[in-house]
Amino acid sequence: METGTLDWVDSRYTTRSRSGAITVTTTAQGLPVAVRLTDSAMGLGADTLAARILALCGEGRIAAGVALREAVAAQGVGDEVLDMMGLATAEDLARAQSADDARACAPHSWLR
Repeated sequence: METGTLDWVDSRYTTRSRSGAITVTTTAQGLPVAVRLTDSAMGLGADTLAARILALCGEGRIAAGVALREAVAAQGVGDEVLDMMGLATAEDLARAQSADDARACAPHSWLR
């Protein structure tokens, strides 16, 4: 593999909430290195805000896996080996984003 393929380890991935109120930059392993919040995000409450930040960290980790999968595939590694490596696919990332969207749109309380 070329040296550039290993750059994913030091890569940073930025993910944003659907509304753009929360932006999280993570390492390839999903560890947050920067979090930016708008005033509206601050009004979400601690539990909701923490859950959304963690979900965005997970999306960053999955995005890193997709990027690594693409880099390794470009070197000629077959899908079977990539699957055995457990690297995320674009479909995995789409599912994670869809789940985050569903959580963001769900009512916070069933009380009126």
